[in-house]
Amino acid sequence: MEFGTLRPLLASMALPPVAPLLLALIGLLLAFRGRRGGLSLALLSLMLLALLSCNGTAVWLARTLLPQFSPLPVAALKTGKLQAVIVLGGGALPHAPEYGEAQPNAQTAARLRYGVWLARQSGLPLGFSGGMGWAASESQRDSEAEVARRMALQDYRIALRWSEAEARDTAGNARLLAPQLRRDGVQRIALVTHAWHMPRSVAVFEEAGLQVTPAPMGYVIPLERGILEWMPSPHGLMASRNVLREGLALALARF
Repeated sequence: MEFGTLRPLLASMALPPVAPLLLALIGLLLAFRGRRGGLSLALLSLMLLALLSCNGTAVWLARTLLPQFSPLPVAALKTGKLQAVIVLGGGALPHAPEYGEAQPNAQTAARLRYGVWLARQSGLPLGFSGGMGWAASESQRDSEAEVARRMALQDYRIALRWSEAEARDTAGNARLLAPQLRRDGVQRIALVTHAWHMPRSVAVFEEAGLQVTPAPMGYVIPLERGILEWMPSPHGLMASRNVLREGLALALARF
């Protein structure tokens, strides 16, 4: 078994909601066996899960753990220095019954929409990288790149100049797409992905020999007023999970 196939499982166990729930279970087992502190561990773990489910926590984590990137000014696209807009895949829905075929998930659709907008604003060619991630369902037949190609044509009437369909992770995006770009004389790119994913993405594409201008989108920012930011919610939990995953990946990369 490839180590990559274990990565989603290991990541899930190290991140919320699984990690706090496992700690709570351990605490309950300790309490059941009469060990002191078991109930305290379970309670603290559930409180941690609740805190990580707040969008306010996710915003604080993003600003604390991750390097920050400003939005890409449209004027920077028109200086003539950039040669392409490159979008990174973020997953796909293996089958959408209402469409009768695979569709991009919310992350991929949002990234592609912004990439198309940048390409139209600048007149630059558009590329996409994404195969089937390590966590992809066995029922998935179309790569993220194929799904994005269809969406770009059907929804935006724009054709992808480059379409890399084998990468299974961020490092693969850079390793497999960079040779295609260099063959066409492309060295300077605007890279589109979520702001929380940008630090790792910039690093691997620069390691692949490209000059990268970050074009972040999907920032982790306050979404609601006042106390609502500190109420547990599904979107708060997902945002915290994404930020913690990237922070953990950056920390591991240093070693």
